[in-house]
Amino acid sequence: LSSVMTLPPNLPTGSDDFNQFVQPPWQISVWAVLYCSIVAVSVVGNSVVIWIILAHKRMRTVTNYFLVNLAFAEAAMSAFNTVINFTYAVHNEWYFGLVYCRFHNFFPVAAMFASIYSMTAIAIDRYVAIIHPLQQRLSSTETRVVVCVIWILALLLAFPQYYYSSTAQLPGRTVCYIDWPEYSTVDFRKMYYVCMTLLVYFLPLCIMGWAYTTAGFTLWASKIPGDSTERYKEQLTAKRKVVKMMIVVVCTFAVCWLPYHVYFLLHQFFPHLFEQRYIQQVYLAVMWLAMSSTMYNPIIYCCLNSRWDVCLRPNAIRVELWHRRGAFLVEGIHTVQICSTLLFALPDAVMSQKHRSVPSAEERRRHLTSQRSGGAGELDLESVTIGLPWQQSHVELSL
Repeated sequence: LSSVMTLPPNLPTGSDDFNQFVQPPWQISVWAVLYCSIVAVSVVGNSVVIWIILAHKRMRTVTNYFLVNLAFAEAAMSAFNTVINFTYAVHNEWYFGLVYCRFHNFFPVAAMFASIYSMTAIAIDRYVAIIHPLQQRLSSTETRVVVCVIWILALLLAFPQYYYSSTAQLPGRTVCYIDWPEYSTVDFRKMYYVCMTLLVYFLPLCIMGWAYTTAGFTLWASKIPGDSTERYKEQLTAKRKVVKMMIVVVCTFAVCWLPYHVYFLLHQFFPHLFEQRYIQQVYLAVMWLAMSSTMYNPIIYCCLNSRWDVCLRPNAIRVELWHRRGAFLVEGIHTVQICSTLLFALPDAVMSQKHRSVPSAEERRRHLTSQRSGGAGELDLESVTIGLPWQQSHVELSL
């Protein structure tokens, strides 16, 4: 199932050699804005997701490693697929040569497969964590192995489209298409598209639906005992939020990709429906909806998970300590680790090596006494006030 092919051309002859899908400029402009907005939001949003997870140690969990793979696959699919596919769909002419024709029908499709299987892996991981909490979780090495298996499987499934991709020169235009082999006993093209629809849409949806339904019933049927610790309540609430977030991700994926799969299945079994001029507008709408799924996930993460929101807040002042000679020296500080980034309350001084100022023993004693007694030096995880020596005012960080 190809997310990068427009209508697979049947290499017309005679009077059909002209391009019947020429659009007026205003239609092209509208579609161009819509498709370019997908690329901008998807690439930037998924890049931010990757940065948040890799730059903050607290975010490096098994689920989030799969989210990194998902974000990379969606960013790649959007960057390498959307604009090129839009250009080919609008002009119905291929400008990019045979090499890119093969790449275009291969890597973005593999990225689509990888994104779907990453979501499936996340669903299975959440199921195991909730239904079998005592079972040992995947290590970072095992998670990397699973990611590699996902990509190997995705590349193998997309390889036939690379192998059979070709270009053809028609009078007045060039087309990029997949030249499927013809057998007397089996229609290889139909068989491939039906199998891919089952393997990359319906089967993953069934697995994810089963996993999240079971996990959801388990979590929401669990009542919090009256004498439970705050830690237990927080863990249960956090698990519910993650499952709720991933259910929204899966539902978004299902809604965005369903018209696309229906479109291509209909094309395989009812090709006469796709000979009308209006079908190009239908294709552009269906493809836009499918590709738009790559830009929703970062928005969903930030809206439904407070930890992601904390990492993106512009008023969160992060001071990174680099162990290099001549770096900043920090004296008499109280630290709080949030998303594995050091947020510092600086009551004394932060100065360079050259202008170092060491607080007196009496000042340190008063500061420690204030911390133990719950005075102004105590840091609250809900609201941290940081006084910076180079600012007159204080900046409050609400976590």
